[in-house]
Amino acid sequence: MDKKPYIALFVSVASVSTAAVLIVTAKAPALSIAFYRLLFTVLLLLPLVLLHKKTREELTTLPRTTFLIMIGIGIILAAHFAFWITSLKFTSVASSVILVTAHPVMVAPTAHFFLKEKLSIVNIFGISISVSGVIILVLGNYGLGSLTIDTLEGNILAILGGICAGFYILGGRKLRKNVSVGSYAIVVYSIAAITLFILCLVFNSTITNISLRDYQIFIIMAITAGILGHTLYNWSLRHIRASVASVALLGEPLGSTMLAFALPWISQIPSRFTIIGGAIILLGIYLTARKNNNF
Repeated sequence: MDKKPYIALFVSVASVSTAAVLIVTAKAPALSIAFYRLLFTVLLLLPLVLLHKKTREELTTLPRTTFLIMIGIGIILAAHFAFWITSLKFTSVASSVILVTAHPVMVAPTAHFFLKEKLSIVNIFGISISVSGVIILVLGNYGLGSLTIDTLEGNILAILGGICAGFYILGGRKLRKNVSVGSYAIVVYSIAAITLFILCLVFNSTITNISLRDYQIFIIMAITAGILGHTLYNWSLRHIRASVASVALLGEPLGSTMLAFALPWISQIPSRFTIIGGAIILLGIYLTARKNNNF
């Protein structure tokens, strides 16, 4: 058995798991972090795209409808980063990453009705379990006050970020059948970066007065989560069963939570409601993503 795809999958999940703690470590405003993460990702991708002849040719021949859809997906991706990164300013890493990772629960019903992807009884049960976990996590932490850094506002922002991630994945799933990874990524990421730049201007989020340390963090995020994480994950999908890859993604909230707890400058201890609700949500996500032909 070739172990390379599994190694790539592990590295990709580990890389993505660093994003939340890097965001919390940065001192810049949330929208500024979101903008620079996408900007540096685009700058890293651009030379690869320009040097690849087939990608250049594809970009010049993209149908207008496809290009417009990618613009819409880019705007949705910008909204995802805006909501999620802002949520990390108001709630714990554990709650934020768990809630934003719950997008399969939101994607599955939408795909069932609009993309004709049938849900099994196990999938429906998984969605129900996840929703109950979200209620426990959000409402349980709501009354704890100073005992936790979780806030209702932060958790709602994370949920909105998860909803946007769900629509982003749905749109990408449809377009990626006809558009290469390079063309799709450079257009969608560029539109997302432009959208976030406009949001920074609208909400007076600083763009120029950024510390050198924060710029270094943005570059690390672009390399790890933006390039290394997503690229290796997409590559591994061709060599590993989709069910294995979906379950592997559950390692992100676990990895992020452990890093937020272990790193001394963050040192976040999840509340009991985050642990209990989060465990229920992750179980629900697993059941929702599971493919079962018998039930």
